[in-house]
This record gives sequence, structure tokens and C-alpha cells, in this order.
Amino acid sequence: MCMPLGGFIKNTNLLPGNAVKKGQTLAIIENQDFVDIQQNYLEAKNKLVFAEAEYKRHTDLYKDDVYSEKNVQRVTVEYKNLKVLVKSLEQKLFLIGINPDLLSEDNISNQVNLVSPISGFLKEVNVNIGKYVSPTDILFEIVNSDQLFLELTLFEKDADKVAVGQKIKFFINNETDVHEALISQTGKSVSDDMTFRVYGTVLSSCKNILPGMYVNALIDESDIKVTALPSEAVVSFDDKDYIFVFEKEKQEDGNAMTEYLIVEVRKGVSASGYTEITLPEGFDINAARVVIKGAYNLLSAKKNAGEMAC
Repeated sequence: MCMPLGGFIKNTNLLPGNAVKKGQTLAIIENQDFVDIQQNYLEAKNKLVFAEAEYKRHTDLYKDDVYSEKNVQRVTVEYKNLKVLVKSLEQKLFLIGINPDLLSEDNISNQVNLVSPISGFLKEVNVNIGKYVSPTDILFEIVNSDQLFLELTLFEKDADKVAVGQKIKFFINNETDVHEALISQTGKSVSDDMTFRVYGTVLSSCKNILPGMYVNALIDESDIKVTALPSEAVVSFDDKDYIFVFEKEKQEDGNAMTEYLIVEVRKGVSASGYTEITLPEGFDINAARVVIKGAYNLLSAKKNAGEMAC
């Protein structure tokens, strides 16, 4: 929160973490310019009353052919200019927290109350009694946790997998409670680090979650078909990912042997024990017999045999 016209802090007794209610006074600000605005407003308002009466009188006389059109135009311009002036001064009063309807010559003051526009908790308090604050100074930061939003960072390759309305499940580190949110907006550009932003509206009550906390999140892709295998079927070596596929049975020195084909894949999102994979072009996963259990043992055997050399 800022004070649009600045001034000196005359009173405040709040600390970071204090709860505040909408309309509560956060600080009292003093500035002689406040008096000038109130004075100008009341004077313009009084002049407007007279100008309105003159406008009506001249209009009636013009209808009776007593006054010339030129006189009526002059009075009309003066009346409308005063209306504009009063309206603009009203907005200045609202801006500094003074209700024009309650202002009179008896309650002009050089002090105004800076009130909270929302209920919440004070995150930052940057004021001291006697300090001068300018219109650009941030005096208070108020956080309202009644409606929380998520800001998620995703990799560029996942940009086409998210859309407004998708469900998000998230949790805080060291917590078992799972919370839900809906994607309300997606980023329209990619950052220099090849990531983009996704924003979600939190649906459930999150009493232990504070603004600024980091979360772990999973985006529901139930409407998007991807190829996925049990995570134990995907093994990694030398920064690459592989799966093993049954190729054929054979005899070697009178012993039955099974040959497996190693296929390089690209891993995607992992969730609930499954990992998304992207297969080589033309590879038909439906016609393949993928090794689910024992893939790591096969990888170790191939490394020991020198078949997985860097």
C-alpha cells in the first residue's frame, strides 16, 4: 500500500504478522496539501451552488426572451466548468481517504487515515513515526490467504500439454495433505531458461500454506493420451533413457537363451508409479513385449558385457 500524496507518519502501531481487517486504520498521515485539497473542494462546491442557480435563472429568462443566447452560453460554461472542478476534487479526496459527503468547514484536517482495503495479514511494515513517505513508497504489504493462487514453472516441452481448466494436485514439502487447484491461465511466452509459467486457482482450504511457499504439483493430463510404462521399466545410463523389448528365443551351446532389444526413449512426467515416454519414430509399442521387471538387471548385464560403453 502507498499514500498517493505522501506525507509524514504521525501514528502507527502495527508489526509484520499482525492481522488486519478491511477498513482498519493502518497509519495516520499528515500533509498540509490535504488541507488545500479540502479547502479547494468546499470553495468550489459553494460556487457550484451559486452557478447552478444562475444557470437555471438565465435559462428561464432566455426562454422568456429576456436574456440573450450569449449570456446563457457564458453562464452555462461557468456552471459546467465548476461541475468538472468539483468532480475532480472529489476524486482527489477519495484518493487520500476522505469522504466528500462527510466533509464540511468544521472538520478540515491536515491528517488522514490510511485504511486497509482488505482483510489479511501484514507481510511488510515499512513505516516509522515521524518519517516522510513519498507517493512511490510501499508502506504496507497485506496478504489475504482466503484465495490463494499457484504459480508453477514448467519446461518448454510441456507447453502443449496444459490448458485452462485442468486440475492440479499439490502438496507442501513434509506434508501428506494433498490440495487441489484449477489452471486459470497459462503463460504466453517462454523464458530465457526455456521454461514457462502456469497459474492456478486453489480450490481447497489451505490453513498451513503461506504466500511465497514452494509446492510440489502434478497436473492432471487425463484428457491427453500419452505412452506410459511402469517406472521400473525405464532405465537410465550416460544421461540417456532406455527400455528393453523381447526380440527372440535362441539356442546357444545347447542352452535356451533370450535376446532383448534395447530401445532409447525420452522420459516425460512421472506420477503414481508410471513414467511417460516418447518412442523412436515408427516404433509400435503395441506390438512389442516390454520388459517390466528386471530391466535394471538387464542393463547391468549389458554394461558388464561391454555392450553399453560410452
